[in-house]
Amino acid sequence: MVAELVGRPFDPLVEFDGMWDMKLAEHYLPLPHVPAAKYECLDGKLIMSPYEASQNSYAEAQLAFLFHLAAKGTPFRVYGTVNLLFAPGRWIQPDLTVLNGSAEGALWVPPGLATMVAEVVSPSSRRRDRIDKPALCADAGIPFYLEVQVDHEQERAAVHLFKLDRGAYRPHSSALAGQKFETDLPFPLSFDPAELLDLDD
Repeated sequence: MVAELVGRPFDPLVEFDGMWDMKLAEHYLPLPHVPAAKYECLDGKLIMSPYEASQNSYAEAQLAFLFHLAAKGTPFRVYGTVNLLFAPGRWIQPDLTVLNGSAEGALWVPPGLATMVAEVVSPSSRRRDRIDKPALCADAGIPFYLEVQVDHEQERAAVHLFKLDRGAYRPHSSALAGQKFETDLPFPLSFDPAELLDLDD
């Protein structure tokens, strides 16, 4: 039995289950011999999510492009995935993050620097994207949360912007494909959610 334990290969996922924090993440992530994934953590529990289908990737890229254009001339900076750190053992990696200034190359970004978190919802992370992550962001006082849904086959897209109000997110602006999504906050935006779909013109 002792020989079996000594000979057992070291697996950080097993050895550090429930104990993950930013220091362990810096040392052991990304994991070797594991397909590329997002690494998020909730109270020491590491959550691995495979990268989503191409429709989500396209929507994220398009959204980043639209946001970059809209944020020009403002103090806001538009980032893709960052490590948004709420506590040593609690962080998320949003699909898109709008900061109120430069992250200055930081590996771990404090939530006080974030103005908006955006997630393209996917089947594998529906609960986290629509319930768990908004709750974390609201508790941290992040002013806006954007939720995007795309369905390439059905040619459907939806964008929902929520604004923090008395500790909870309330609907602020929404649109479906074929409509105009419009808001002045945190900076002026106006686009058809259909632009987030990878469709032929």
